[in-house]
Amino acid sequence: MDLKQFEIWFVTGSQHLYGPETLKQVSEHAQTIATSLNAATQIPVTVLFKPIVTTPEEIYQVCQQANTQKNCIGLITWMHTFSPAKMWINGLKILQKPLLHLHTQFNRDIPWKDIDMDFMNLNQSAHGDREAGFIMSRMRLNRKVVAGHWQDPEVLQQAGDWSRAAAGWHDWKGAKFVRFGDNMRYVAVTEGDKVEAELKFGYSVNYHGIGDLVKVVNETADSDIDTLIKEYEDSYTLADGLKKGGAQYQSLREAAKIEIGLRRFLEAGNFKGFTDTFEDLHGLVQLPGIATQRLMNDGYGFGAEGDWKTAALVRAMKVMGNGLPGGNSFMEDYTYHFDPENAMVLGSHMLEICPSIANGKPSCQVHPLGIGGKADPVRLVFNSAAGPAINASVIDMGNRFRLLVNEVEAVAPEQDLPNLPVARVLWKPYPDMKSGCAAWILAGGAHHTCYSQNLTAAHMEDFAAMAGIEYVKIGRGSELHQLKNELRWNDLYYQINK
Repeated sequence: MDLKQFEIWFVTGSQHLYGPETLKQVSEHAQTIATSLNAATQIPVTVLFKPIVTTPEEIYQVCQQANTQKNCIGLITWMHTFSPAKMWINGLKILQKPLLHLHTQFNRDIPWKDIDMDFMNLNQSAHGDREAGFIMSRMRLNRKVVAGHWQDPEVLQQAGDWSRAAAGWHDWKGAKFVRFGDNMRYVAVTEGDKVEAELKFGYSVNYHGIGDLVKVVNETADSDIDTLIKEYEDSYTLADGLKKGGAQYQSLREAAKIEIGLRRFLEAGNFKGFTDTFEDLHGLVQLPGIATQRLMNDGYGFGAEGDWKTAALVRAMKVMGNGLPGGNSFMEDYTYHFDPENAMVLGSHMLEICPSIANGKPSCQVHPLGIGGKADPVRLVFNSAAGPAINASVIDMGNRFRLLVNEVEAVAPEQDLPNLPVARVLWKPYPDMKSGCAAWILAGGAHHTCYSQNLTAAHMEDFAAMAGIEYVKIGRGSELHQLKNELRWNDLYYQINK
């Protein structure tokens, strides 16, 4: 996906009070800023200058156009001069796209020797943006506020982070996710209100029987399987048994057959992600392992055991992180290392960890799987790279959705794991192992997450604001006492505003 296909419109407010010469300067300055933002490496989308707005009718029209323009994913607004905020009410009332309020001014420094009232009348952002900020707050409008000079790298980074969140949010609109089979029996956290999710997020989740997929899988030609196996051989280190003539070569052919059929099913249905469950595999020879891993690597969302909320989140985070170093993957907190001097979490899953987070060339292997009652599945095995990361989870709290994020630090394994036949990553949760784990439990966090090497809590906070859902962060400065209070306050807020 090329994020440059998406547009952020740069809309500058003013008024006719100042005369045509001032408005001409406002327009020229706005074009300069928009052009600079568009060229900034921190901002991956297209920033498009829009003519300055000076009347309620112009403001309403640009908001209306933004709503209907397919590639427009948000607006950046800036008040170069004073723009009376009542002019903005009707436009902001109908705006359906995310909004970033850039509180900046054209000049960085005050021209001490030359400053006069003409300069002051032109460069009024310091109070013009406050007028705009009031009406947005009065209207209870969710938006991002970034303050600072438009050439400041920190300002550009904040705008870039927000634009990535806007791209992920835009991608959810009208998206479709398919569930092969239901949720794993008796599991609570993978359940949820799919109707409310479609109302809130814009994506739909629908069921297809595993037989629908099996039919497509069984139509796969041998020649297509041969071609894909050649790709496996070129991309991964194949275990000896999986090579042609090896004892497990047929398992590799079955895995390739499943991948081809699954990919074709997703493409034909225009799905952006999927779920499966080991409890419903009728007609499949093995649980999709390498197929799921490779599809995730290509940008599809995935959730195991019917976890559609995580599948959708993985897809959104794939879009948000597009073009950045590192990857995003479905993940599960699997087991702990409680060494008092070096406590950490081992994250993994039965099979389905995305190779976008791999450290080095993955190994293609086949091993027994003790659940599901099917043939031993093929999977990619690897360690993940060390470095800062996050775990994110969407939870249905009954009266609202919550986005929970934990900042973590991934670490390299200190020892080999010769008998662990799955992809894995080790991390240390912030603020520390005990507090981080306890905070996650207190917040109702799921055992399934999206693990990201290239996104930060800032991206996810912007994303939650766009979606209008609760956001809870567990990070370096988190304290359990404060987190408990935050959760109580949030409960009260959502009870009042339900």
